[in-house]
Amino acid sequence: MTETDLSLPARRLAAALEPFAGQVYFSRECHALYEGLGFSPSPGQMGEVALPDGPAYFTSRGSVLGQAPGTVVAAAFGVFNPAAVMPAVDFGWSLTDASTICDARTAGAVGQLSRILGAAPDGIERAIELLGRAGERLRPEGRALYAGLLALELPREPVGAAWRLADRLREYRGDAHIAAWLDGGYDATEIGLLTELYWGLPMRTYVRTRAWSDEQLDEAEARLIERGLVVDGAMTEAGRRSREEVEVATDRQCQPIVDGLGDGLEELIGILMPWDDEIRAAGGYPPAGPHTLAGRRR
Repeated sequence: MTETDLSLPARRLAAALEPFAGQVYFSRECHALYEGLGFSPSPGQMGEVALPDGPAYFTSRGSVLGQAPGTVVAAAFGVFNPAAVMPAVDFGWSLTDASTICDARTAGAVGQLSRILGAAPDGIERAIELLGRAGERLRPEGRALYAGLLALELPREPVGAAWRLADRLREYRGDAHIAAWLDGGYDATEIGLLTELYWGLPMRTYVRTRAWSDEQLDEAEARLIERGLVVDGAMTEAGRRSREEVEVATDRQCQPIVDGLGDGLEELIGILMPWDDEIRAAGGYPPAGPHTLAGRRR
């Protein structure tokens, strides 16, 4: 199997899953439910997309780990500055508990999908079947967020069941990606800077959402320059090869998903893509997410 045979289906599926699964972080229903628990409302919008409150984001996504301290949440998320995550999680647990905000997360995700797609969008039962098949061969070892979601039951609503299954696959790839860049010898600041260039973005744009200081990013850039991966704010050929190796290693870990779907992979993508378009058109997910940026780069 060539790298293209391995990577293309894994990345196409990840891109198709992203808006459907990731809409939970921009769901107005989620924001309202979190505000009811004492969190701040959405701090602003990116066009029509309502952005998440930081403490609500860390606590709600981290709730699948149980009542975990901020150090554990920061470790599981991988790319955020622990100095920002830890106080945010401490604040979150002063307002609510893991079970309550996890339920709010589920209700808000299902609420937004039902509002945008309806209770039974075209292909929903087949999507549930295929998403379930995609996860049949996955194991939880070393996959903290995936394992946390695996312990949760599927919601009763069809769109909720499909979303939970998609969220599991999304977090599985995320857990795999962290393992891949750690194995590649990167830390969170270094992979953040290199990924911006890999996506075709200017350095120090997207990575700033991860709360690293200028000093920390200066030090990370210096290390990338020393390794010959970045020169004058641009990625070298060695840098591009190294960053692509991280993505291929992530794809390789997701091969059981591709194998589990078999001929159903294209069918699942065909079901998800129209839903993604509707979600984006309704302001439920940004126009360009990580997988979109990566695809444009290629």
